[in-house]
Amino acid sequence: MEVLLPRTLEEALEAKEARPEAVPIAGGTDLMVELNFDHVRPEAMIDLSRVPELQVWRREDGHLFIGAGVTYTRILQELPEMRALVQASRSVGSPQIRNRGTIGGNLGTASPAGDALPVVAAHDGEVVLIAGGDRVRTVPWQAFLLGPKRNALAPDELILGARWRVVGGPQSFSKVGTRNAMVIAVASLCLVMDDETRTVRVALGSVGPNVLRAPDAEAFVADALARAGTWDDASAPVPPGDVQGFGERVGAAATPIDDVRGTAEYRRHACRVLAQRALGWALDERAEEALVS
Repeated sequence: MEVLLPRTLEEALEAKEARPEAVPIAGGTDLMVELNFDHVRPEAMIDLSRVPELQVWRREDGHLFIGAGVTYTRILQELPEMRALVQASRSVGSPQIRNRGTIGGNLGTASPAGDALPVVAAHDGEVVLIAGGDRVRTVPWQAFLLGPKRNALAPDELILGARWRVVGGPQSFSKVGTRNAMVIAVASLCLVMDDETRTVRVALGSVGPNVLRAPDAEAFVADALARAGTWDDASAPVPPGDVQGFGERVGAAATPIDDVRGTAEYRRHACRVLAQRALGWALDERAEEALVS
Protein backbone atom coordinates (compact mmCIF):
# COMPACT_ATOMS: atom_id res chain seq x y z
CA MET A 1 0.00 0.00 0.00
CA GLU A 2 1.30 3.45 -0.95
CA VAL A 3 0.74 6.34 1.46
CA LEU A 4 0.88 9.86 0.03
CA LEU A 5 1.81 12.69 2.42
CA PRO A 6 0.71 16.09 1.08
CA ARG A 7 1.63 19.16 3.12
CA THR A 8 -0.80 21.59 1.49
CA LEU A 9 -4.31 21.45 0.08
CA GLU A 10 -2.91 22.01 -3.41
CA GLU A 11 -0.63 18.99 -3.03
CA ALA A 12 -3.53 16.90 -1.70
CA LEU A 13 -5.73 17.80 -4.65
CA GLU A 14 -2.93 17.05 -7.10
CA ALA A 15 -2.50 13.66 -5.46
CA LYS A 16 -6.23 12.93 -5.64
CA GLU A 17 -6.37 13.96 -9.28
CA ALA A 18 -3.40 11.75 -10.12
CA ARG A 19 -4.60 8.84 -7.98
CA PRO A 20 -8.42 9.05 -7.85
CA GLU A 21 -8.57 5.56 -6.33
CA ALA A 22 -6.52 6.70 -3.30
CA VAL A 23 -8.53 6.73 -0.07
CA PRO A 24 -8.29 9.90 2.07
CA ILE A 25 -7.37 9.40 5.72
CA ALA A 26 -7.16 11.96 8.50
CA GLY A 27 -7.78 10.68 12.04
CA GLY A 28 -8.32 7.15 10.75
CA THR A 29 -10.74 6.26 13.56
CA ASP A 30 -13.21 4.70 11.09
CA LEU A 31 -10.91 3.69 8.25
CA MET A 32 -8.37 1.86 10.40
CA VAL A 33 -11.13 -0.36 11.78
CA GLU A 34 -12.02 -1.36 8.22
CA LEU A 35 -8.35 -2.00 7.44
CA ASN A 36 -7.78 -4.02 10.59
CA PHE A 37 -10.71 -6.29 9.80
CA ASP A 38 -9.54 -6.53 6.19
CA HIS A 39 -12.85 -5.12 4.94
CA VAL A 40 -10.97 -2.74 2.65
CA ARG A 41 -7.47 -2.88 1.22
CA PRO A 42 -6.83 0.25 -0.90
CA GLU A 43 -3.83 0.43 -3.17
CA ALA A 44 -3.09 3.95 -1.92
CA MET A 45 -4.08 6.37 0.83
CA ILE A 46 -3.74 10.14 1.06
CA ASP A 47 -2.88 11.26 4.60
CA LEU A 48 -4.62 14.62 5.07
CA SER A 49 -3.60 15.16 8.69
CA ARG A 50 -0.77 17.51 7.67
CA VAL A 51 -2.95 19.80 5.49
CA PRO A 52 -3.49 23.06 7.42
CA GLU A 53 -6.27 24.34 5.14
CA LEU A 54 -8.54 21.53 6.36
CA GLN A 55 -7.98 22.33 10.03
CA VAL A 56 -9.65 25.75 10.20
CA TRP A 57 -13.08 26.90 11.31
CA ARG A 58 -14.57 30.34 10.89
CA ARG A 59 -17.75 32.37 11.06
CA GLU A 60 -18.90 33.94 7.81
CA ASP A 61 -22.11 35.87 7.05
CA GLY A 62 -23.99 34.40 10.00
CA HIS A 63 -22.81 30.88 9.14
CA LEU A 64 -20.30 28.53 10.72
CA PHE A 65 -17.77 26.74 8.54
CA ILE A 66 -15.89 23.78 10.06
CA GLY A 67 -12.97 22.34 8.14
CA ALA A 68 -12.94 18.63 7.48
CA GLY A 69 -9.81 18.18 9.58
CA VAL A 70 -11.12 19.85 12.75
CA THR A 71 -11.10 17.26 15.54
CA TYR A 72 -13.81 16.66 18.11
CA THR A 73 -11.44 17.74 20.87
CA ARG A 74 -10.96 21.11 19.19
CA ILE A 75 -14.72 21.50 18.81
CA LEU A 76 -15.10 20.94 22.56
CA GLN A 77 -12.37 23.46 23.34
CA GLU A 78 -12.99 26.14 20.74
CA LEU A 79 -16.73 26.12 19.96
CA PRO A 80 -18.55 25.80 23.29
CA GLU A 81 -21.46 27.94 22.06
CA MET A 82 -22.34 25.34 19.41
CA ARG A 83 -24.12 23.24 21.99
CA ALA A 84 -25.52 20.39 19.92
CA LEU A 85 -22.22 19.94 18.11
CA VAL A 86 -20.33 20.00 21.41
CA GLN A 87 -22.68 17.42 22.95
CA ALA A 88 -22.28 15.18 19.91
CA SER A 89 -18.49 15.61 19.97
CA ARG A 90 -18.34 14.73 23.66
CA SER A 91 -20.19 11.48 22.95
CA VAL A 92 -17.64 10.33 20.37
CA GLY A 93 -15.53 7.44 21.62
CA SER A 94 -12.73 7.98 24.12
CA PRO A 95 -10.48 11.05 24.57
CA GLN A 96 -7.95 9.41 22.26
CA ILE A 97 -10.59 8.98 19.55
CA ARG A 98 -11.79 12.57 20.00
CA ASN A 99 -8.20 13.77 19.63
CA ARG A 100 -7.95 12.10 16.22
CA GLY A 101 -11.50 11.88 14.86
CA THR A 102 -12.74 14.64 12.57
CA ILE A 103 -16.07 15.89 11.28
CA GLY A 104 -14.81 15.24 7.75
CA GLY A 105 -14.29 11.61 8.68
CA ASN A 106 -17.91 11.30 9.81
CA LEU A 107 -19.07 12.84 6.54
CA GLY A 108 -16.78 10.68 4.41
CA THR A 109 -17.71 7.46 6.19
CA ALA A 110 -21.42 8.34 5.80
CA SER A 111 -22.53 5.93 8.49
CA PRO A 112 -26.06 6.58 9.77
CA ALA A 113 -24.56 6.17 13.27
CA GLY A 114 -22.09 9.04 12.80
CA ASP A 115 -22.59 11.29 15.81
CA ALA A 116 -21.92 14.59 14.01
CA LEU A 117 -24.28 13.88 11.12
CA PRO A 118 -27.64 14.54 12.88
CA VAL A 119 -26.21 17.91 13.95
CA VAL A 120 -25.35 18.81 10.35
CA ALA A 121 -28.79 17.63 9.21
CA ALA A 122 -30.76 19.47 11.92
CA HIS A 123 -28.97 22.68 10.96
CA ASP A 124 -29.82 22.14 7.27
CA GLY A 125 -26.08 22.05 6.68
CA GLU A 126 -24.12 21.84 3.46
CA VAL A 127 -21.00 19.85 2.64
CA VAL A 128 -18.30 21.82 0.82
CA LEU A 129 -16.26 19.79 -1.68
CA ILE A 130 -13.14 20.80 -3.58
CA ALA A 131 -11.23 19.44 -6.56
CA GLY A 132 -8.12 20.48 -8.49
CA GLY A 133 -8.12 23.93 -10.02
CA ASP A 134 -9.97 25.26 -6.96
CA ARG A 135 -13.25 23.83 -8.23
CA VAL A 136 -15.58 24.10 -5.23
CA ARG A 137 -19.14 22.85 -5.02
CA THR A 138 -21.56 22.92 -2.12
CA VAL A 139 -23.93 19.99 -1.64
CA PRO A 140 -26.92 19.92 0.76
CA TRP A 141 -26.43 17.26 3.44
CA GLN A 142 -29.27 15.07 2.13
CA ALA A 143 -27.78 15.07 -1.36
CA PHE A 144 -24.31 14.22 -0.04
CA LEU A 145 -25.29 11.32 2.23
CA LEU A 146 -26.57 8.72 -0.24
CA GLY A 147 -26.91 5.72 2.09
CA PRO A 148 -24.88 3.50 4.40
CA LYS A 149 -21.18 4.16 3.68
CA ARG A 150 -22.10 6.00 0.44
CA ASN A 151 -21.58 9.67 -0.35
CA ALA A 152 -21.61 12.00 -3.34
CA LEU A 153 -17.85 12.63 -3.56
CA ALA A 154 -16.50 12.56 -7.09
CA PRO A 155 -13.28 10.55 -7.59
CA ASP A 156 -11.12 13.70 -7.79
CA GLU A 157 -12.77 15.55 -4.88
CA LEU A 158 -11.98 15.99 -1.20
CA ILE A 159 -14.25 17.18 1.60
CA LEU A 160 -13.29 20.75 2.46
CA GLY A 161 -15.74 21.05 5.38
CA ALA A 162 -19.33 21.62 6.46
CA ARG A 163 -21.25 24.88 6.66
CA TRP A 164 -24.56 25.94 8.23
CA ARG A 165 -26.43 28.98 9.50
CA VAL A 166 -25.86 29.71 13.18
CA VAL A 167 -29.14 29.39 15.11
CA GLY A 168 -29.81 31.45 18.24
CA GLY A 169 -32.41 29.20 19.87
CA PRO A 170 -32.01 26.10 22.05
CA GLN A 171 -30.42 23.00 20.63
CA SER A 172 -29.30 19.60 21.91
CA PHE A 173 -27.89 16.24 20.89
CA SER A 174 -28.64 13.03 22.74
CA LYS A 175 -28.26 9.34 22.07
CA VAL A 176 -29.06 5.92 23.47
CA GLY A 177 -26.46 3.16 23.58
CA THR A 178 -25.72 -0.10 25.30
CA ARG A 179 -23.50 1.67 27.84
CA ASN A 180 -22.75 5.23 28.96
CA ALA A 181 -19.53 5.87 27.04
CA MET A 182 -17.52 4.76 23.99
CA VAL A 183 -20.61 3.37 22.31
CA ILE A 184 -22.13 3.32 18.83
CA ALA A 185 -25.60 4.86 19.03
CA VAL A 186 -28.64 2.62 19.04
CA ALA A 187 -30.54 5.84 18.31
CA SER A 188 -29.51 9.48 18.33
CA LEU A 189 -31.37 12.76 17.96
CA CYS A 190 -30.51 16.39 17.38
CA LEU A 191 -33.12 19.08 17.99
CA VAL A 192 -32.68 22.71 16.92
CA MET A 193 -35.24 25.36 17.84
CA ASP A 194 -34.93 28.35 15.52
CA ASP A 195 -36.53 31.39 17.13
CA GLU A 196 -35.87 33.57 14.07
CA THR A 197 -37.86 31.38 11.67
CA ARG A 198 -40.13 29.90 14.39
CA THR A 199 -39.30 26.39 13.33
CA VAL A 200 -38.11 23.25 15.08
CA ARG A 201 -35.84 20.84 13.24
CA VAL A 202 -35.19 17.25 14.28
CA ALA A 203 -32.65 14.81 12.85
CA LEU A 204 -32.29 11.14 13.75
CA GLY A 205 -29.25 8.88 13.56
CA SER A 206 -28.85 5.10 13.65
CA VAL A 207 -32.54 4.45 12.93
CA GLY A 208 -32.51 4.19 9.15
CA PRO A 209 -30.23 3.69 6.16
CA ASN A 210 -29.31 7.37 6.38
CA VAL A 211 -29.64 10.25 8.79
CA LEU A 212 -33.34 11.17 8.81
CA ARG A 213 -35.37 14.30 9.37
CA ALA A 214 -38.89 14.22 10.85
CA PRO A 215 -40.83 16.82 8.81
CA ASP A 216 -44.29 15.85 10.10
CA ALA A 217 -43.10 16.16 13.69
CA GLU A 218 -41.36 19.45 12.92
CA ALA A 219 -44.50 21.00 11.45
CA PHE A 220 -46.65 19.63 14.29
CA VAL A 221 -44.53 21.06 17.09
CA ALA A 222 -44.05 24.46 15.41
CA ASP A 223 -47.83 24.73 15.14
CA ALA A 224 -48.26 23.54 18.74
CA LEU A 225 -45.91 26.27 19.98
CA ALA A 226 -47.84 28.85 17.96
CA ARG A 227 -51.20 27.68 19.36
CA ALA A 228 -49.86 27.76 22.91
CA GLY A 229 -48.38 31.22 22.40
CA THR A 230 -44.93 29.92 23.34
CA TRP A 231 -43.13 31.56 20.44
CA ASP A 232 -44.19 34.98 21.79
CA ASP A 233 -44.21 34.13 25.51
CA ALA A 234 -41.53 31.62 26.46
CA SER A 235 -43.25 30.97 29.78
CA ALA A 236 -46.47 29.80 28.09
CA PRO A 237 -46.69 26.04 28.64
CA VAL A 238 -47.09 23.58 25.80
CA PRO A 239 -49.85 21.02 26.55
CA PRO A 240 -48.43 17.62 27.55
CA GLY A 241 -50.51 16.00 24.81
CA ASP A 242 -48.67 18.06 22.21
CA VAL A 243 -45.29 17.09 23.65
CA GLN A 244 -46.35 13.45 23.49
CA GLY A 245 -47.73 13.92 19.97
CA PHE A 246 -44.40 15.36 18.91
CA GLY A 247 -42.59 12.31 20.29
CA GLU A 248 -44.97 9.93 18.54
CA ARG A 249 -44.41 11.64 15.20
CA VAL A 250 -40.63 11.58 15.63
CA GLY A 251 -40.81 7.86 16.38
CA ALA A 252 -42.92 7.32 13.27
CA ALA A 253 -40.26 9.02 11.14
CA ALA A 254 -37.69 6.36 12.07
CA THR A 255 -37.17 3.40 9.72
CA PRO A 256 -35.02 1.11 11.88
CA ILE A 257 -34.09 -2.54 11.61
CA ASP A 258 -33.38 -5.23 14.16
CA ASP A 259 -29.68 -5.84 14.72
CA VAL A 260 -27.24 -6.87 17.44
CA ARG A 261 -27.49 -3.44 19.11
CA GLY A 262 -31.28 -3.24 19.39
CA THR A 263 -34.64 -4.07 17.90
CA ALA A 264 -36.54 -1.83 15.55
CA GLU A 265 -39.30 -1.28 18.11
CA TYR A 266 -36.80 -0.34 20.81
CA ARG A 267 -35.23 2.19 18.45
CA ARG A 268 -38.63 3.77 17.69
CA HIS A 269 -39.36 3.93 21.42
CA ALA A 270 -35.95 5.53 22.03
CA CYS A 271 -36.69 8.17 19.38
CA ARG A 272 -40.00 9.00 21.05
CA VAL A 273 -38.33 9.39 24.45
CA LEU A 274 -35.36 11.37 23.13
CA ALA A 275 -37.67 13.70 21.22
CA GLN A 276 -39.85 14.49 24.23
CA ARG A 277 -36.81 15.05 26.44
CA ALA A 278 -35.12 17.30 23.87
CA LEU A 279 -38.26 19.39 23.44
CA GLY A 280 -38.61 19.68 27.22
CA TRP A 281 -35.01 20.86 27.54
CA ALA A 282 -35.53 23.45 24.79
CA LEU A 283 -38.74 24.81 26.32
CA ASP A 284 -37.14 25.00 29.79
CA GLU A 285 -34.14 26.83 28.35
CA ARG A 286 -36.30 29.43 26.62
CA ALA A 287 -38.35 29.94 29.79
CA GLU A 288 -35.23 30.40 31.93
CA GLU A 289 -33.75 32.87 29.47
CA ALA A 290 -37.00 34.85 29.45
CA LEU A 291 -36.90 35.09 33.26
CA VAL A 292 -33.32 36.34 33.22
CA SER A 293 -34.03 38.97 30.57
